[in-house]
Amino acid sequence: MAATVIKAEKLPEIQLEYMKLIAEIMEIRKRGETPLAYIRTYGCQQNVADSEKIKGMLKQSGFDFTDTPDDADFILFNTCAVREHAEDRVFGNVGALKNLKRKHPQILIALCGCMMEQEHIANRIYNSFPFVGLVFGTHSLQHFPELMYNSLVNGKRVFERGNDDNKLYEGFPVRRDGDFKGWLPIMYGCNNFCTYCIVPYVRGRERSRDRDIILGEARQIIEQGYKDITLLGQNVNSYGKTLEQPVSFAQLLSEIDSMDGDYWLRFMTSHPKDCSKELIDVIANGAHISKHLHLPFQSGSDRILKAMNRHYDRKKYLDIIRYAKEKIDGLSLTSDIIVGFPGETYEDFKETLSLIREVEFTSLFTFIYSPRKGTPAAEMDDPIPAAEKSKWFQELLDVQEEIAAKRCSSMVGQTERVLIESVKEKTGELNARTSGNIIVELPGKADLIGTFQNVKITKARNWILKGELI
Repeated sequence: MAATVIKAEKLPEIQLEYMKLIAEIMEIRKRGETPLAYIRTYGCQQNVADSEKIKGMLKQSGFDFTDTPDDADFILFNTCAVREHAEDRVFGNVGALKNLKRKHPQILIALCGCMMEQEHIANRIYNSFPFVGLVFGTHSLQHFPELMYNSLVNGKRVFERGNDDNKLYEGFPVRRDGDFKGWLPIMYGCNNFCTYCIVPYVRGRERSRDRDIILGEARQIIEQGYKDITLLGQNVNSYGKTLEQPVSFAQLLSEIDSMDGDYWLRFMTSHPKDCSKELIDVIANGAHISKHLHLPFQSGSDRILKAMNRHYDRKKYLDIIRYAKEKIDGLSLTSDIIVGFPGETYEDFKETLSLIREVEFTSLFTFIYSPRKGTPAAEMDDPIPAAEKSKWFQELLDVQEEIAAKRCSSMVGQTERVLIESVKEKTGELNARTSGNIIVELPGKADLIGTFQNVKITKARNWILKGELI
């Protein structure tokens, strides 16, 4: 299908006016000295970036933030529809707010995100959780202040979903969660329609942000001192196809990489069908680009890949991997795998195991197939019992654990540049991460958090390295 030209619109001025009105209302409704918001985000980094926009709008509406819903005047769950487990957690946690709403009726409880773009989910929320006052989907983010205002003023439940106008909206205020790790969306939506995936139905079709806007935001994040910057999109390799003047993702990545500063540049997620040699060459020659490639292959069986509508086969995937290993020194490879896709046999699964052994991934994100209502795969015959799929799943984990242990052991004695990210509560050790996205634990002081340090690797566990500062 031909790419749609998407026009970027500025956040309407009327939404800024609604933020001012919300601030006036909350001065009356607040329970404490300052109105407080509690935001809980489920799912992918794109959801995290969306929540940062929502927090930016709330901040401009006079809110501060709290880590507990008990203190909040406004509670929002930003939901994920990719896995059934994530949906179940949302329902359970929303249900737990019933007593809090009864105790403090003025609290506004809201749900947004991918789950809310599904009609059957929105209907369930409406019928089973009457204390939820505001529900909006991914396509209504630009209307959030207006929707919140209407709910506060009218005292009626506000539900809005399914209003995708195929436009991009810019000018959101953003309140970032971290001080040194930053998320930078470059596009939204997906055109691939993998048969198991709900994302194109809840996020819409591909829409690329304007190149100059992205470059401006990237420059700003770097100047603000962010050390680990991740470019986001459902398929970043498709970036630029909807622009009036197309720009490839490799070109965009190269332009950001050329900016002065001390930072790492990452991206996710890449689709193998669009992963080009040009992109790999840019990574190989990059000054700031992480030598880490996350390239989901999902299955090693050509038969299953076709049933998944992935648009590549095993040979094409391995050709990409071989070229990447040849060009990028010290490359760290990670991937996603679905075990037990409808119709998958043990013979198909063994082809996945053989691909894992051939590539030797640093780590894998592995899932047992979860049917998503509204996707083609949910209607496919699925004769393999769940218990059998669980056995396959464990077999896969055992193979990958052996590979990861071997890779980590090979790094003992090496010096790695790492970014210190946090302190472990139980041990007081520092958690750090390499450019290749491998976790390193080491002794040190908390004032090193957010800094790059050189670390000598002293010990290896299956998934984690131990080290000491140099």
